[in-house]
This record gives sequence, structure tokens and C-alpha cells, in this order.
Amino acid sequence: MKNIQGLARKAIERWNMIEDGDKIAVGVSGGKDSLTTLETLALLCKYYPKKFTVCAITIDMFNGETDFSKVTQFCHDLGVEHYIVPTHLYEVLFEIRKEKNPCSLCSKIRRGTLCNKANELGCNKVALGHHADDLIETFFLSLYYEGRLSTFSPVTYLSKSKITVIRPLLLVWEKSIIGHSKTFPIVKNPCPADKHTRREFIKEQIDSLGFKIPKVNTSILSAIISPERYHLLDKKIEEE
Repeated sequence: MKNIQGLARKAIERWNMIEDGDKIAVGVSGGKDSLTTLETLALLCKYYPKKFTVCAITIDMFNGETDFSKVTQFCHDLGVEHYIVPTHLYEVLFEIRKEKNPCSLCSKIRRGTLCNKANELGCNKVALGHHADDLIETFFLSLYYEGRLSTFSPVTYLSKSKITVIRPLLLVWEKSIIGHSKTFPIVKNPCPADKHTRREFIKEQIDSLGFKIPKVNTSILSAIISPERYHLLDKKIEEE
């Protein structure tokens, strides 16, 4: 946990994610990434120079039918309030709309529901569990399927909901989270599209590339987060 805490704090300070008086709602799905984010911030708020508070919000796709009792206990042990929001998300996406590629719409609806609940609780920020691998995968998803160079930002202000989204684990690799979260009360992902998405395809491609080019992930991450490495179509002066 010490390594994850250190990298999270580095990201928080690099991108100025937290200010005095912040009330941060962590989006907790019950997966390894969100639970690690929650634990990281819950521990950090006890000694971080800038004082902030944390709560946890879970969006239930199955309208209250999912058992999140162990997640609630996990939150309680951290001294964090846990709020569960029932939705008809599964019914809308898979039974009514019959979405073949539901991830984008699902993410948008869950994000909106999460922000609405955060506003209701008086939170000014929402923390999501995206890590370094997610950042790279999103970059290639945009490149391959949208024809643009883009990925999510460490800090995003949502003007409509007046909520700032932060991603404290942006410098943490997924393998570190997997190793750390083995004792967590993980809730199995109930989504029928899990492991059958474009993101999963991109993940497989990057993993395959890693066998041929050592530390390729580190190079890609550095290229994305370091402005001085952006040289696309720049005017160049070359030495003769």
C-alpha cells in the first residue's frame, strides 16, 4: 500500500487534485480499482496537509438486487459513509435498448447518476478509480475507433453538475492494484459485456506488444503525460 499511496500523492500534487475543504465522493463499484481508490483517499485524509473528507457512492445496475454488504463493511472499517443508489441501468441497456457496445452509454449514465448523488450529499469532487493502464487503453481506443489522439484528464470539471472529477491512481499500474486488493471484498462485475469489449481487445494488443518491447507501457505513459514529449506535426529545426 505504501507504493500506491506514494504514487497517488504524487499524482494528486502534480495535478492539484485536492484543496482544503474538499468533500470527495469516491465512485465505488465494488471492483479492485474503486476499492483501492477509496482506501487510498480514506487513509490519506488522515494526514494530508490539505484537509478533506471522503464518502463512498455505489451505483447499483440491478435496482437494489446486488449484495454490497461486504463493501459497506469495508467502508465502515475505513470510517467512510457508504451510499448505494439503485438504478434500472441493466434493464435499460440490455433489455430495452439491447446495446451491442454499451460501455460508453453505461459510463455516461453512471457518471451522471454518481454526480447527482454527490451533489445531493454536498460533495464538490468525485474520485474515480482509473489507473495508468486505463489511461493508455483509452488513448488507443480513441486512436483506433475515433481517429483522434485523446484520453481522459487527471482533473475534469463538469460544468453542468458543477463537480470536479479526479483520478488519484493515474500513475499506479494495474498489476500493483491486483496485488494489493487480494483481500478486498470484490463484487464480481455483473455486466454481460465484461471481457467482450473494445477495451479488452486493446488491453490484449498492448499486453502482446509488451512481450516484444520491454517497458513499452512506461514509454507510452511518459509520452502521454509529459507535454515536452508532444512533437506531433511541430515545426522542427534539424541540424545539417
